[in-house]
Amino acid sequence: MSSSTDKIKGLANEAVGNAKQGIGQATGNDKLNAEGKAQELEGEGQQTVGNVKDGVKNAADTVKRSV
Repeated sequence: MSSSTDKIKGLANEAVGNAKQGIGQATGNDKLNAEGKAQELEGEGQQTVGNVKDGVKNAADTVKRSV
């Protein structure tokens, strides 16, 4: 998966997670609230993976240019 794909999926999971949390809080549904928090954290993790991939690619490009 490309870094952009990871970041996009991460943003989507965060958005859905936040929505679930809001609905869970508004309706008093603790299970939905917890699912939303878990999905939000999953999205944050996916974005981190995308950022790490970008960092590795940038470092590799820098090494290539210096050789």
